[in-house]
Amino acid sequence: MTAKDEKPMFPNWHDRPETREQAGLNSDYLDGDSFVRLADQFISLANQRGKKVAATDLQLVMMFAAARYAAHVGKNVLVVDEQEKFIDHMTKQYQDMLRTHMADPTV
Repeated sequence: MTAKDEKPMFPNWHDRPETREQAGLNSDYLDGDSFVRLADQFISLANQRGKKVAATDLQLVMMFAAARYAAHVGKNVLVVDEQEKFIDHMTKQYQDMLRTHMADPTV
């Protein structure tokens, strides 16, 4: 197996089947459609809270919560040995997501 063929140490946000059928009906893997629907639930909550909280504060609250939850997953679910590699991976994931959304004319 070459380095190119190796499975990444941590999953990438966009490496997922698009639909539940493609993922397999009995799979517990979150497909692309479900991924976006779940993210939309968090965005809806943020929009609701945004009626009383400044958007600039709210985005920092969401980033804080995401970082806190990522730390939990890294430490307690994935049990990473090299925290800096996990932090680097998660930082790159965020940058990729942010670039994707900044380029989206519908945002």
